[in-house]
Amino acid sequence: MIVLCAIWGLQQVAIKVAVPTVPAVLQAGVRSTIATVLVMLWMASRGQPVWKRDGTQGAGLLAGLLFAGEFACVFIGLTHTSASRMAVFLYTAPCFTALGLHWFVPGERLRKSQWVGIALAFGGMLLAFADGLSASHTGRSTWLGDSLGILAGIFWAATTVLVRATSLADASPSRTLLYQLAVSSIALLALAGVDGHWRIQALPPLVVASILYQAAVVAFISYLAWFWLLTRYMASRLSVFSFLTPLFGVSFGVLLLGDQIGPRFLGASAMVLTGIALVNLRR
Repeated sequence: MIVLCAIWGLQQVAIKVAVPTVPAVLQAGVRSTIATVLVMLWMASRGQPVWKRDGTQGAGLLAGLLFAGEFACVFIGLTHTSASRMAVFLYTAPCFTALGLHWFVPGERLRKSQWVGIALAFGGMLLAFADGLSASHTGRSTWLGDSLGILAGIFWAATTVLVRATSLADASPSRTLLYQLAVSSIALLALAGVDGHWRIQALPPLVVASILYQAAVVAFISYLAWFWLLTRYMASRLSVFSFLTPLFGVSFGVLLLGDQIGPRFLGASAMVLTGIALVNLRR
């Protein structure tokens, strides 16, 4: 789980590195397309049918569209904010997920400690957002990218709730992942075509490595590893580690990209991380 959190935390840095060369939405579409092919090959190697009528098509299509919305927000948002800030705002998703499950899935009621965690995380999110707004007088305001990061977290949470509350709950993990990747690849590539963002400059090795990392390591290997862990350990115990991902994201942003973070953003990040930990803790 610690290795997976590090992989996911590095994702924002990898996207940020490639954005100047490969337009954001096109990059997201290429990532999903490569990962779709890899998942299909994986399913075929295990004798799993890539397509079958099992009543999950409608929910799968919606999950794919939500997944596309999430990563469109992440990739576009990273052109307007830093990787460190995106890591914090995106990973408020567990708090939105807890609220969604509380409202839409029977038996998923929030306890007092979880309500405290949500309040703490949202307070930290507001403080971090205000920190980005305060930089507007210098021309470095990050409010648009930060807003897209929050919206991406909401899309992510909506996808999780949809999977738990519909027929996808009984589908195999590889099929659920395939729905998300395949639908998002079509939607994101179409969006890139509508925007006219298909032009790519010469691809330096670092950019190629970034895209392959996003597609093969993050969207394929790490997601399958996560599903494998879920078959062997309780989800509640694994989810406690989720606060490590934004911690890795902020650390990698500072170390690898030189992101500048002030004391107010550090305090806000600490509030968000503590809130996420409280939301995911179980008795």
